[in-house]
Amino acid sequence: MTVIVNGETRTFETGVTMLALIRALGLEGKVMAAAVNMNIVKQDRWDAHELHDGDKVELLDFVGGG
Repeated sequence: MTVIVNGETRTFETGVTMLALIRALGLEGKVMAAAVNMNIVKQDRWDAHELHDGDKVELLDFVGGG
């Protein structure tokens, strides 16, 4: 299936979860917030939230600065 992650088209197995996607991208521990189709997915639901073909995923990391 095709999922758009931060504007980039990626291909994953059908039924991949948000957590599996984050792990596959090597971003575990780096992502602080995630949204699917403009809806926030809370971190405690990442392991259960199944993605679907055509979903648009935004992964965010908060960076401090001044």
